[in-house]
Order: sequence, then structure tokens, then C-alpha cells
Amino acid sequence: MSQITLGRYLFERLHQVHVDTVFGVPGDFNLVLLDKLYEVEGMRWAGDTNELNAAYAADGYARIKGMSCVITTFGVGELSALNGIAGAYSEHVGILHVVGIPSTVSQAKGLLLHHTLGDGDFDVFHRMSTNISKTSSMLNDIATAPAEIDRCIRATYISKRPVYLGIPANYFDVQVSADLLKTPIELSLKPNDKEAEDEVINEILALVKSAKNPIIIADGCAARHNVEDETKQLVDVTQFPAFSTPLGKGTIDETHPRYGGIYVGSLSSPEVKKVVESADLILSVGALLSDYNTGSFTYSYNTKKVVEFHSDHMKIRNATFPGVQMNFVLPRLLKVIGAANKGYKPVSVPKPLPLDNSAAASAPLKQEWLWRHLSSFLQEGDIVITETGTSSFGINSTTFPPNSVGISQVLWGSIGYAGGAISGASFAAEEIDPSRRVILFIGDGSLQLTVQEISTMVRWNLKPYIFVLNNNGYTIEKLIHGLHAEYNEIQPWDHLALLPLFGAKDYEAHRVSTVGEWNKLTSNKSFQKNSKIRMIEVMLPTLDAPASLIAQGKLSEEMNGAQ
Repeated sequence: MSQITLGRYLFERLHQVHVDTVFGVPGDFNLVLLDKLYEVEGMRWAGDTNELNAAYAADGYARIKGMSCVITTFGVGELSALNGIAGAYSEHVGILHVVGIPSTVSQAKGLLLHHTLGDGDFDVFHRMSTNISKTSSMLNDIATAPAEIDRCIRATYISKRPVYLGIPANYFDVQVSADLLKTPIELSLKPNDKEAEDEVINEILALVKSAKNPIIIADGCAARHNVEDETKQLVDVTQFPAFSTPLGKGTIDETHPRYGGIYVGSLSSPEVKKVVESADLILSVGALLSDYNTGSFTYSYNTKKVVEFHSDHMKIRNATFPGVQMNFVLPRLLKVIGAANKGYKPVSVPKPLPLDNSAAASAPLKQEWLWRHLSSFLQEGDIVITETGTSSFGINSTTFPPNSVGISQVLWGSIGYAGGAISGASFAAEEIDPSRRVILFIGDGSLQLTVQEISTMVRWNLKPYIFVLNNNGYTIEKLIHGLHAEYNEIQPWDHLALLPLFGAKDYEAHRVSTVGEWNKLTSNKSFQKNSKIRMIEVMLPTLDAPASLIAQGKLSEEMNGAQ
């Protein structure tokens, strides 16, 4: 091929970077573009139920595969996706947001088109997106369009942030040179300045040599920016006690003998809190120090000797090194840090409490019991998605098996996110390994925001586990304010009827409300295999919640009312 349509060029490039499922909703300004997707073997159009769900799904996909793409139509479509795009920007998730926009002819004439504000401004929605995009582009020159597509894909992949790409509807069928396709898009990072990197390494080694009680904390950006392996190796080489945050859960092997648990400020277990806050050196990888990730900013280190590893800078004590990327610092550090900590004598790390199996089979399920015992159901490699609320707090009590992935929108915290993200994560898991399980925990309130995305998963015969925690309303909101307020209540649904409602034929639906019913279901060998889509309604007492969420609710209400 010497020539190719610009629309097909986009999908060929996406396929080259292993973005094989594209999310979105059809609209008249993108329909011709969608025709081109089917010309590229191996590409799939998810066909989501609305643009917000599509953005959430793209977020879930990108967290597993590195980046994703969502396609919307001008104005009405793109604006519906923006909450999901903003969340991806907040949490360092790479989504290429492609928008089909009116033709260059229509724009030049200033036509009063549908989906516009009626003022002839065709750039207004693009401007809205620029503040939640790493970079953006509105194509207006077909000669440079292929290279501009390449630039946007690279920026999405490298930055792990959304990128906006507007393509005029009359460009999709235009022929362009296919020569660029012969050269893969350059996806490697630009190396650090050597002198600055040398200084960083030397400073870290000096701190390690003098430390008696150092620790490692892995946070959300360790996973987002692809340094999970290096972080795990850092634990192996140093043998320092290692902890993660709620956003970083799953980044470190939680069965590793040096893993000590989740640190979330004052909401941490006393054992974890003691070890972390008494450290004399903290190596913090990929920190995102938001309120729900830090127990409302209740981190309380006894030392100022903190080394922060970030994707675009390093911070050592009070000194910041702009542009020095952890992706290059960590591999170099691993080669030399072993010699620097020769005198280190490993201290003990906190261990999870043994499971209490004394509860009677007839005992009603409660949150604290559920999250501790979930560990027995999980398998190596599971992708576990938890919704903002009881799930995202409760999962911190669960021990993940090796190579598991935790997805929880702790920073952005948009209720309903997980109901869309599971769709994207399920597409990604199917592409990587169809036997890999994807497991969702979502509240009965949160599910009502994004429930339509179950339809997309049924359509594509995806096989996730959907655990709906039925505790009668918005529990997280009740615990922050309005304990018995009517506005925190919801209309009850028949959750076991949802899968057939959305057309599922091969499915299972279960309701569990006691310890015995949970144990019987989760220990069933057939149930443990992801052979079909499953809905599991977990009946829990109203206002029952993990202790950490109850405490966080009080902290949040105090912060919201602070003068």
C-alpha cells in the first residue's frame, strides 16, 4: 500500500501500539471514521452505551494495556465523556480522545450546525478539553495529519494522560501516504540529563548508607508509569520493609515476606503506622498524596529524609530535580544500592492477622469479615476493581495474590466509575489472556449510575464477576453527612434480574447474605472459573462499613466544614 485513507491510518497506528479495542458512541460526525476501523484486522469497536461509560471503559482498558482510545462526536458526545477524561487526567491514565468534528468547509462558512452552540465557534469544546489533556490537536492540514496523529499517540502513551484529537469529518476518506506506517512510533522516553541523574543517585546512596530504619512505599504512579517491576526489585535487593497506599495496592507482591501492608496515615493499622512513621528514610515511588490516599493528609513521618520518585522529577528532602525521571533512576539505582546498604539488618514487618473462621454459617455477612475473607477467593493474576465507597476502603484489608492488579479511582472518586471501568478491563484481559479473571465490587447506589455498561459486556460475551454490595443506599455519603437523609437513599433494584434484562443467555445470578452462603459459593470449583458472566448480590446491613471508611467519613465532614 502506498496510499491509505486518513481514517484507516489512525486505526493502523492504534493497532501497532496494541490498542485493539476502541470505545465510544457513534455520531454523525464520526460515522465515516468508524467505517475504517473494520478495515484493520484485529481491531474491535466496543460500542458503549453512552460516552461517559465509554470514557470509564477506556480508563479501565488503559490501566491494563498502557493506553486506550475513545471516539466521540462533536459537542454532545465529547462533553458527555469529559468526566471520565478528567478522571483519567487526574489519575495518570493515557486515553486518546478522538472527536469527529464538522468538516473544514462547514467550519470555514460558520454554518449554524446541530451540536454547536449556535455562535459559529467550532473550537469551543476543544478549548474546554485542553485543561484536562496533556496536549491537543485540531487537524486542519491533511499534509501533516498523519504525523500529527503519531504525535498524539506518542504523547498519550508516554505521559499517561489524556490527549485530545479533533479530526474534521471530510478528512476521514482523504488518501495519505502510508509510508509512515513502516516506521513504528517512537515510544521510548528521552534520557535524563546525566549530571542531574548522577547527583540524584549519589544523594540517594548517601542517605541509604546512613539509614538504620529505611522503608519503601509504593503509590499509584508506580503502576501508571510502568515501574512496578523495578519497585519489586528494589524490595528484593534492599530487603527494606515495603508498604503501599490505597492507590498503589497491588503494585508490590503482597505475599512477599517484606511486604507490611497499606499505609494511609491515621487510618492505617497501628502496626503499619508504627513502622512507617518511625522510619529514618522513606523511598516513596510514584506518590499521589491526595486526601483519601493519605487519611485526609494525616501522614506523620518522623523523618525529613524522604526520597520521592516521580515520572517527571525527583525530590530528595527539600531539593527538587525537574525532568529527572524515575524510569531511568530506578534501574541505575538497583545496580548500586545493594552495596550501599550492606550494613542493613532487616527488621520485622507487620503481618496480616490470621483469618477468624469461628463465625457460624448462619451469621450475617458484614464488611470487615467479607474483605478479610475475600483473600481466599482471589487467584494469581486477578484484576480487582473496586468502586468509590465501602469497596475502595474495604479492599485494603484483602491480601492480593501475586501478579494481581487493583483498580480503584481513589483520587478522582467519581461514583459509578467502576461500573464502566470493568468493561474496559474485561476487554483488555480477554486480549491478553482469556482465562484471567476480572472482578468488580460495586455498591447498589453506584451501580445505578453506569449499569447500562453491562449491556456492552453481554454483547461481547465478556465474563466478569459483578459483586453488588447491597447495603441500601449511598453508604459513603451517609457516613460523611446525612446519615438518615432521604437524598442518600435509592430506589431498590432486582439485581438478579439485570443480566437477563440486558440480554444475557449464558450467565449465573446469586444472592448471598450469610457467611455459609459466601463460603459455599466462593469455594465452588466451577464458580472459580470465569466461564460466564456472573452477578452476585451481597446482602449487607445498612450503614455497615469498614472501620477505615467510618473514620474517613468523619475526617471528610470535618474538613468540608472547616472555617
